[in-house]
Amino acid sequence: MINPLLAILAAAMQAGSSAGGDAAHISPIEPHRAPAGYELVFADEFSEGDLPDAQKWTYDTYRNAEGWYNNELQYYSANRRENARIENGALVIEARAENLASLALPDFGGQNYSSARLITNGPGWTYGFYEIRAKLPCGRGTWPAIWMLPADTSITWPNGGEIDIMEHVGYDPGVIHTSVHTRAFNFRRGTHRTNSYTLPTACDRFHRYQLLWTPQRLVFAVDDAPNFLFEKVRSDRSRWPFDAPMNLILNIAVGGDWGGQRGIDAAAFPARMEIDHVRVYQLAGGSQ
Repeated sequence: MINPLLAILAAAMQAGSSAGGDAAHISPIEPHRAPAGYELVFADEFSEGDLPDAQKWTYDTYRNAEGWYNNELQYYSANRRENARIENGALVIEARAENLASLALPDFGGQNYSSARLITNGPGWTYGFYEIRAKLPCGRGTWPAIWMLPADTSITWPNGGEIDIMEHVGYDPGVIHTSVHTRAFNFRRGTHRTNSYTLPTACDRFHRYQLLWTPQRLVFAVDDAPNFLFEKVRSDRSRWPFDAPMNLILNIAVGGDWGGQRGIDAAAFPARMEIDHVRVYQLAGGSQ
């Protein structure tokens, strides 16, 4: 499978630098490595302000009172610097061990952990090249993710699909998971399409997690190296719903059916995911 992946991405990517691992520090401006013919349509370099830009990001908090899916244990806050802030040229999402009962939050569900879940604010994108440069937490019980869901929130999961560009569970440090979920292929049925690969420096260095989404395929890569391919085999929405706008999501969950399989290490908190940039490109002229 690797050779076809390399051919697909190599045909799309411009010639230039494609180092396997980025420097551990945050560079002022990371070079753009968009596929040939693609133009930038969204970017956040996290170089200004104190909190995430409200014109670019919104906070997802709607399940706080009743509890989050997958038996996760976090409360997702909004506009709270302790959980999401701009710091030294990066977005920091921080999961903390704390009970927020004293704040008298109207949607507080009794959680003993706080975190943040950010979603791109807007109508979303259909197709394109996505790059998120991030450094991950590795503590046991943490579950950071970079992923996508339909912009139309009335579509029930998994009918509109889910694209997991990066997932990492802290009890298995340095192993990155990439997955695709649809009505036909999803984890509840044990049929989701997924790939795992070892990235030993995922928690020590910044890496570029990438997705090339076209009308015919999803190609996943890290630092320009492809590692997973999901193709449209036939026009059946249960298998390929990926022809409608989706938004990007950045979050750290705590515990849960997967992230908490081996318990939660109290010493892991506070746990930070740092994001140096988020960039979205689409083909110039709107053709795909």
